[in-house]
Amino acid sequence: MVLSTIFIASSEASRQFKDNQYKFNTFDLQLFNGEKTEDATPKRKEESRNKGQVAKSTEISAVFIIMGAFYTLKLLGVSIYTELAGYMKAIFSSLATTDFTINSIHILFLNVILVLLKTVFPILLVIMVIAVAVNYMQVGVIFSTNVLMPDFNKINPLTGFGRLFSKRSLVELVKAIFKVAIIGYFIYRFAISQTANIPKLISMELIDSLKLAGSLTIDLAFQIIAVMMVLAACDYFYQWWEHNQSLKMSKQEIKEEFKQTEGNPQIKGKIKEKQRAIAMRRMMQEIPKADVIVTNPTHLAIALKYDKNMSAPVVLAKGQDFLAERIKQVARENKIVVVENKPLARALYPVVEIGNVIPPELYQAVAEVLAYVYRLKKRLS
Repeated sequence: MVLSTIFIASSEASRQFKDNQYKFNTFDLQLFNGEKTEDATPKRKEESRNKGQVAKSTEISAVFIIMGAFYTLKLLGVSIYTELAGYMKAIFSSLATTDFTINSIHILFLNVILVLLKTVFPILLVIMVIAVAVNYMQVGVIFSTNVLMPDFNKINPLTGFGRLFSKRSLVELVKAIFKVAIIGYFIYRFAISQTANIPKLISMELIDSLKLAGSLTIDLAFQIIAVMMVLAACDYFYQWWEHNQSLKMSKQEIKEEFKQTEGNPQIKGKIKEKQRAIAMRRMMQEIPKADVIVTNPTHLAIALKYDKNMSAPVVLAKGQDFLAERIKQVARENKIVVVENKPLARALYPVVEIGNVIPPELYQAVAEVLAYVYRLKKRLS
């Protein structure tokens, strides 16, 4: 008997231990380690944007700038060549007859600037417009002074050493190696495919060789741009994912943010309780000014007042159950007439707020009650 009792007790203890162990293992440990598993709130995203921290890929800007520059060069290549060749021809043809004075050097310098504006400025303008447009499409308009503020962590050797071996640095290294390998492969494949045309450059006239070299360069550039476009798209999606991951929040952080934005629920509850108490005291102070208290008789009580300066009778106070009894008690203490009228009390209570006049459809019923009160007061006086 003793052995069986001990066995049953040990079995029960073992079962309870396993149950407790299971409960411990399934307990949400996120409350302790602050694991960031929740998506960022709109407030967190707005704060990050105000700091200049947005999902942006420099690869997309670079690939569109290169594409715009080469496309402009392809369209304006002939005119650029003509302008440069004409200027060089004019310069070299006048060297023997030109006296190099201060004025002639100034004129020569101004002519160089003018030629550069005619040839290089269109390409620079296209690059600038594309750079602004691509950045605007990625992040919109952002003005933040936080990025201009000095950050001493950036010059801290330990912090810099940590960034050197961070996950982001490793990703950037892998991206660079992959990009160089892909672009190198396409250059190699293009060079192999053009082995028959490259030797022709030696035997051609200068103008023809420049045209062929330019055409081959443009073709190679657009092939590389096509590859870079795919890499840039992948990089943008990675930057967007990585940015969202960096903004993730723990449940505790979300709770703290809610408290900051919406206020502590306990404090808000106490504020509302104080507001109700103040409103109650103010309402009770208005009851002595009433002409009559209309009751249900036990569940509802409405305090009404009317004088010749009012457009209609006004509800000074109302309440039900305990509050109704309190209104009637204050009315008796101040010798205010209490009239039992169930239909009128039920009609007034849900439709009229404290401080408002009664609706027109109740004028007749309230007028009869007030007339009764005035007759009663006149008889008593």
